Amino acid sequence: MSHSPKDSWSNRILPLSSGKMVDYEVTVFTANIDYAGTLNNVYIKLVGTNGKSERELLMDYLRTWNFIRGAVSSFTVPCPVSIGDLIQIELDKPRFLFFEDNWFPKKVEVKSPKGKTYNFPIYRWINDSEVHCFREGTALTACKDCNPKSKTIRVQEIKQREIDYCWHDHAEGLPHCMKADSLFSLPSALHFSYTKDIELAFTLGTGLIELKLEGVADSVDDWTKIDDIKTVFPFRSTQIYDYVEEHWKEDAFFGYQFLNGVNPMLIRRCSALPKNVPVTDEMVFPRGPCSLVEEMKKGNIFLCDYKLLDGLKANIIKEKQQYMTAPLVLLHKTHDDKLMPLAIQLKQTPAGDNPIFLPTDSEYDWLMAKVFVRSADFNLHQLNFHLLRTHLLAEVFTVSLMHNIPMVHPLHKLLLAHTWDTLVINYLARNQLISKNGTYTEFAAAGGEDMMKLLKRSLSSLTYSSLCIPEDITERGMETVPNFYYRDDGLELWDIIQRFVQGMLSFHYKSDADVERDEGLHNWISEIFEYGFHSRSSTGIPQSFNTVAELVKFVTMVIFTCSGQHSAVNTGQYDYGGWMPNTPTTMQLPPPTRKGKTSEETLLQTLPNKGQTANAMSTLWLLSNSISDTVHLVHYPDADFDETIPCELIRAYKGELQTLSARIHLRNMSLEVPYTYMDPAELENSVAI
Repeated sequence: MSHSPKDSWSNRILPLSSGKMVDYEVTVFTANIDYAGTLNNVYIKLVGTNGKSERELLMDYLRTWNFIRGAVSSFTVPCPVSIGDLIQIELDKPRFLFFEDNWFPKKVEVKSPKGKTYNFPIYRWINDSEVHCFREGTALTACKDCNPKSKTIRVQEIKQREIDYCWHDHAEGLPHCMKADSLFSLPSALHFSYTKDIELAFTLGTGLIELKLEGVADSVDDWTKIDDIKTVFPFRSTQIYDYVEEHWKEDAFFGYQFLNGVNPMLIRRCSALPKNVPVTDEMVFPRGPCSLVEEMKKGNIFLCDYKLLDGLKANIIKEKQQYMTAPLVLLHKTHDDKLMPLAIQLKQTPAGDNPIFLPTDSEYDWLMAKVFVRSADFNLHQLNFHLLRTHLLAEVFTVSLMHNIPMVHPLHKLLLAHTWDTLVINYLARNQLISKNGTYTEFAAAGGEDMMKLLKRSLSSLTYSSLCIPEDITERGMETVPNFYYRDDGLELWDIIQRFVQGMLSFHYKSDADVERDEGLHNWISEIFEYGFHSRSSTGIPQSFNTVAELVKFVTMVIFTCSGQHSAVNTGQYDYGGWMPNTPTTMQLPPPTRKGKTSEETLLQTLPNKGQTANAMSTLWLLSNSISDTVHLVHYPDADFDETIPCELIRAYKGELQTLSARIHLRNMSLEVPYTYMDPAELENSVAI
């Protein structure tokens, strides 16, 4: 909550008392992170149940080191009389001459004349001259925040938030987002840190410079040799990237990626063949001894169906038509626990010009079929499982939180760390990636005029249960598939988050009736249901909360989506997509309609050209890169919490996350391809990149 330093609160002066002044000891903690310090003047006003202090200068031009990085500085704020129990502070930092800088205070502690210490958590950037208000750290639901002055502050805060955080219908049929005319019109609290601004610009800039130096970024030439692709980003490799480059043609690795690649969300156990997949035993088990019926009964047959892509018009890039298919892929779990592709049908409707490709086909017939699948996987993954189900939903959760839940509320404190940078990164994505002339439209088959149609289809297919990994794994029949590390790590992470959320919310909501009485909670979920899911009851998204258990489950899903799930579908993008032939972002020729017509030359003509490859690799490198001021889940910040039990729950939570991280690290030591995307020590708290 912020307002001008010249408002009525800042200009009210308490009458002087003839008695002795009472002093409040104020200690300000500046974070020990890059660019956290400020040389600006800092003013404070204390607000209590019985009155306010004057606006007091905490630093003048001669004392310039009080708020440098890592500083802990103490001051005295005098008042004519006691102002009662403290409920809020107001901070502002007018610019120093013509210089405005960022400041990142962690917290402010105030010791009253009676010796009671009040904690005011901040843990955010202040980069303007506005007055910013912060409530005392004790979490309070509306029912317990009963002081008249507190209620007034609460109402004023929500009214200001309704002005600062407005809903906007960016595209019909999609989740609503936050209204912003420009990046700079976003509330100052949302702006990236200097560190993130600099590192993002450097990462993108250096990548593009390298591409320009190679003369590749604007090229429309096709590749003439697969090995030439290595020259695009010669110094940008990772352990998994190197593995992908070596093994991308192999069937076992093709199957492995459906479990532990960047899109583990589509594969499901197949108990009966779809009617539009006319695969026979003679095709897939020509020598026996297996049969499809027997293997399906054993739970060994799996299906990946890209039907959401069916009928979509592919992009036109630099006046050239691109191509995209909606394939169906049948896979088989072998006796040695490998997941091997059995058959690939590139279009949904069986026909004479839609052959079923098999591992027994010629090398390039089979490879071309797999490459079309990998390209379809990229496009569906990016727009559905990555953009929609993490970025856009995280924005809905965040805007509704800011709209309806004041900072003193336990839900705001619990979820704040999972909202950092989301609104800014999504603004950048809408304007620089998926806009009409955005980067995505320069290299992706789904980046054309039907991009919004795919997003709408994806939202229509989305369910609450598919956002909750325990239910999603069960619904897909993937409970016992071996070597499914996304499932193993994700279920453990979900359970840890759920126990933490259960403890934190049960501390404040002793009964289901307490939940039912909390109007803020109902407004929060109501707006999520309306603006995020267009009031579709078929999604299963709750429209209200009647029990503590319902609230715990939904908040667990929110935290999991913003942290673990986003990491699972984002962090490995360059690992698996950097080597372009493994994940082509578009296809330049239509899918083959007959077998025996594909060669290495045909494959190279079909793959993305040099410019499409270069721009895709640069973008994936940027999106997969971690920033140095990233806050990982295992380092969940506790600055917003003051009470003993919540602090103990946070310590236990961190301990469980560290234990999970250690188990993942130990397991990965024996894996040829490590799976790190659900490691709490590696994944971010929020959708921030």
